[in-house]
Amino acid sequence: MRQLALSEDILLRVEKPARYIGGEVGSVVKDRDSVDIRFAMCFPDLYEIGMSHLGIQILYEMFNSFPDVWCERVYCPWIDLAKILKEQKIPLFALESQDPLREFDFIGITLQYEMSYTNICQILELSGVPYFSKDRGNDDPILICGGPCTYNPEPVADFFDLVYIGEGETRYRELLDLYKECKYAENGFVRQEFLEKAAKVPGIYVPGLYEVCYESEEPEAKLISFTPKDDQVPKVVKRQIVTDFTDTYYPKKPIVPFIKVTQDRVVLEIMRGCIRGCRFCQAGMIYRPLRERELGTLKDYAVCMLKNSGHDEISLSSLSSSDYSRLPELIDFLIDYADENKLNISLPSLRVDAFSLDVMKKVQDVKKSSVTFAPEAGSQRLRNVINKGLSEEDILDGCTKAFLGGWNRIKLYFMLGLPTETEEDMRGIAKLSDSIAWLYYDLIPKEERKGKVSIVTSTSFFVPKPFTPFQWAGMGTAEEFLSKAHLVNEEMQKQLNKKSIRYNWHDAAVSVLEGAMARGDRRLSAVILKAYQKGACFDAWTETFKEQPWKEAFSECGLSLSFFACRERDTDELLPWDFIDIGVRKDFLKNEWEKAKREEVTPNCREKCSGCGAAVYGGGICYANQG
Repeated sequence: MRQLALSEDILLRVEKPARYIGGEVGSVVKDRDSVDIRFAMCFPDLYEIGMSHLGIQILYEMFNSFPDVWCERVYCPWIDLAKILKEQKIPLFALESQDPLREFDFIGITLQYEMSYTNICQILELSGVPYFSKDRGNDDPILICGGPCTYNPEPVADFFDLVYIGEGETRYRELLDLYKECKYAENGFVRQEFLEKAAKVPGIYVPGLYEVCYESEEPEAKLISFTPKDDQVPKVVKRQIVTDFTDTYYPKKPIVPFIKVTQDRVVLEIMRGCIRGCRFCQAGMIYRPLRERELGTLKDYAVCMLKNSGHDEISLSSLSSSDYSRLPELIDFLIDYADENKLNISLPSLRVDAFSLDVMKKVQDVKKSSVTFAPEAGSQRLRNVINKGLSEEDILDGCTKAFLGGWNRIKLYFMLGLPTETEEDMRGIAKLSDSIAWLYYDLIPKEERKGKVSIVTSTSFFVPKPFTPFQWAGMGTAEEFLSKAHLVNEEMQKQLNKKSIRYNWHDAAVSVLEGAMARGDRRLSAVILKAYQKGACFDAWTETFKEQPWKEAFSECGLSLSFFACRERDTDELLPWDFIDIGVRKDFLKNEWEKAKREEVTPNCREKCSGCGAAVYGGGICYANQG
């Protein structure tokens, strides 16, 4: 019988002990002596968040389909258990076997958002694994990361032995075979030899094999060179993607958690990529080209996963589900299947048009649900700057359809601090919110209203991200962001329908720190560790975020937060991520940056190819209309 790593006494003292015991339906248990490679797949946040992440589930299923590999899961323990593990010197463990992470061949960490970086330090400390790659020996696990934040891996580069650039379904088998070859070599496993060989696998970046130079040792010294230490190491690392998106790995037997998690349902990824080209959106660039999964396969996956998991809800996953070319047929199938089997359907990422609202009425309780729009900017001028592809007429038309369809709750999402933003753009957020409220009262007769209209307007703060046209843009300080939010709030109070509008905004200090991590270089690894040692952890959580440890860490490392977060970059400056080739060309991004300044709109990929460079992958929408 499996021995739990934690005693009953400890489990009774921590919040939600089911986070740490494993044994869920769908989890995979193998004989540890029958496999060659043990891989600990880690999501650096709470169990409830990590269990909701589709990417982890895909890789878990893929790895465990290999007879010679056992993939297990590990999540960041919450504050209560972390304290006990440190006090009692209990090593962090994987859920399936309950074995310490130090006993594994690989620890793989997915980097989904920058504010999880201090959690990486906690995982390493609790595992007894040295923080920095240079300090690890032949007996230590290989630390590898993947995910969207690896498109600038430099702030965490010193922690990782390997960085996987691209989609995980493509090159892991090759990497694992190479590891086996080195593990069972006659002279035994030599870490450095493996890392040097791994650097030759397409998509694998080995930070320790590159030399980084700056203008000087001053706090605001720019990066001037980034070169391999050896001629055998590639100068450019190319992103790896799945071109045949239908015939690939998928978690048809998803793990069913014992406790409620963030996305407690079956997730059906219908496509990968996006046609829209919003200039602030990193996902829209790094997942190009758009690739669709075939309708028949999606139907089979949906039925299979629902039966295997026992879930009573299914959700569609994509960046913009309305752009899936077979959406009406898929929705009809799911609605029929849901009716027969008493299931619920969740439909995020839909544009609010007549078709979508009709579907939403069929699958949602209109009385309890709201309709969501993301105008992103308060004026048409600024929406053109960001290439949103959404006019005020589109927004009001969608709201009209929603109100006539029975909804009286609208959620609106905007960003503050976008490039070229003016006070008029900011005030436009309040005015558009008010216009939508007026629309409800104009459209719906008093006797037919289901209470007051409710408009919930939220603003986040713009954070420039790598591989977007705005990667060179300046970013506001926390004080500037708060000033903008207060201006919008004051304008809200001037609106006649202010009692129908609720306004909230994101934490400005967190946004600026995210900006530093998004565009920083490897000097920030020392800052991250120092901030963690001063008490920073779970920085993405409002109740646990502490700004002071970060301020002290930047100061003690002799670095400037604003240098990394706030300054505008020259388009000729060497960027920390310039060694990565994502297919989308830098000259395309530069051209889009210039078009943004001229307030020019670029058509979406289905309307007209903009020649971004993603066609180099030889598949997806770039070739959809050929032969």
